[in-house]
Amino acid sequence: MYTLKKSLGQHFLKDETIIQRIVEALKMHPFQRLLEVGPGAGALTKELIQLTEVDFKAVELDEEKIIYLKKKYPVLQDKIISASFLDIKPPFLDTFTVIGNFPYNISTQILFKILDWKEQVPEVIGMFQKEVAERAASASGSKVYGVLSALVQAYYDVEYLFDVDPACFNPPPQVMSGVVRLTRRKEPLPFKSEKAYWLLVKTAFNQRRKTLRNALKPLFTAEALKAEIFNKRAEELSIYDFATLTFSMGS
Repeated sequence: MYTLKKSLGQHFLKDETIIQRIVEALKMHPFQRLLEVGPGAGALTKELIQLTEVDFKAVELDEEKIIYLKKKYPVLQDKIISASFLDIKPPFLDTFTVIGNFPYNISTQILFKILDWKEQVPEVIGMFQKEVAERAASASGSKVYGVLSALVQAYYDVEYLFDVDPACFNPPPQVMSGVVRLTRRKEPLPFKSEKAYWLLVKTAFNQRRKTLRNALKPLFTAEALKAEIFNKRAEELSIYDFATLTFSMGS
């Protein structure tokens, strides 16, 4: 058997209905290669290894869980990467889909890691703490719309699929969870440069209670700051507004 490690944020999914809903969401779009992040005790893994004609790999930090998984599912002998997801290089040379019940203590870092791999990852099906899932999916004007929303949505369309109750896990977390789908954008966001877009978004939300005219003074000329859009606050701007503004930024 195995032990649950709080230090690794382990809350293992046990509800078969939720497991099937996640797998069905995954199967909606075709893929050939699949990476599962944090298989844990194998609740999702047992379904994923049954997918035909799919090159499957998993990444797991907990050595005890790796031993358990390989013993219970012999097909996994050479398919588990023993490491933190945050430390690995892309496990496939070609494109691959990512799926996981992501550890809540590193869930935001996981999303930024996926952005590093965006050219290789056309789709993600992930379970996060509900707050993080909502932030990733929220549109401008929402109270939870922020840096994470604007950066993730620059590269992916984000769809909030469904809630998952704490009772669906062992042990139950103290928060609700949410499952989202990230689908890489068909058309890239038209910004001046990725560096300019990231700097603009981070600077704007760093002082989100201020008007953009005050928050963005270091990035624009006094003349540019006269434009009406700078009367707004960061959460009022869509990702397209941010992208357009990058072309007015100083060098």
